[in-house]
Amino acid sequence: MSTGAVNETQIVIITGMSGAGKTVAIQSFEDLGFFCVDNLPPTLLPKFLELMRDSGNKMNKVALVMDLRGREFFEHLFNALDDLSETSWVTPQILFLDADDSTLVRRYKETRRCHPLAPSGLPLEGIKLERELLEELKGRAQLIYNTTQLKPRELREKILTEFSINKTTMFTVNVMSFGFKHGIPIDADLVFDVRFLPNPHYIEHMRPKTGLDEEVYTYVHKWTETTKFLEKVTELLTFMLPHYKREGKAQLVIAIGCTGGQHRSVALTEYIANYFKNDYHTRITHRDIQKRKEKGE
Repeated sequence: MSTGAVNETQIVIITGMSGAGKTVAIQSFEDLGFFCVDNLPPTLLPKFLELMRDSGNKMNKVALVMDLRGREFFEHLFNALDDLSETSWVTPQILFLDADDSTLVRRYKETRRCHPLAPSGLPLEGIKLERELLEELKGRAQLIYNTTQLKPRELREKILTEFSINKTTMFTVNVMSFGFKHGIPIDADLVFDVRFLPNPHYIEHMRPKTGLDEEVYTYVHKWTETTKFLEKVTELLTFMLPHYKREGKAQLVIAIGCTGGQHRSVALTEYIANYFKNDYHTRITHRDIQKRKEKGE
């Protein structure tokens, strides 16, 4: 194992009552860029710490779910947490998720799942046993979230607010150009078809160029149809984006499509991304801009 110095690493242990929201929690940490492991047996924590050190600081934000699904290993958890607290290069935190018994029973009934500690009995029996087993662990937690009154979106927002370093990048607007003849992007949330605009492809000297070239960009934007389209679509997105962000969406993919994905869609993608860059973290992708060159057309 490498013994060289490493930068301080943040590690969050997510635990608590079954049904209290650990799945939502680990997904939230993934959105924050944490390296996440679900249901890590406590006995493997020392080995996992070695892997973190050997990663050369590539795993400096880690979230681990440890719960009673691995109850045969649970007796080792406190020893593992003691070892973790004595590791100088790691800043550990325990996030304990809780909810009242009636809420947990209702959630189990809604999902038709058995409680892991009462696979053939009543959910409440497993909940009471689990609460007793977790009492000491709850006392060691730095953060305790009671999710009784929290919707999944609200729990996610709470975690993002607590653990986000740069809150301005929590919500990313991805603007993508593409060509319909190459297929609609499967990960698009919103798709706008701009094939109704005049096409630079039919002007011979512009054909090999793209919407990144000034001449093509100017040509696409000079038309009244383009101006009206951009007015309407930016007005629509100005209304929609805050609502997507408020709902806890990590990113939105806006796909702008023309025929080949080289001219019109590229020029408009550049405009729309730049239009919103002061208010949101934006990214630009030109999916098909090189397709023509690759095919030698």
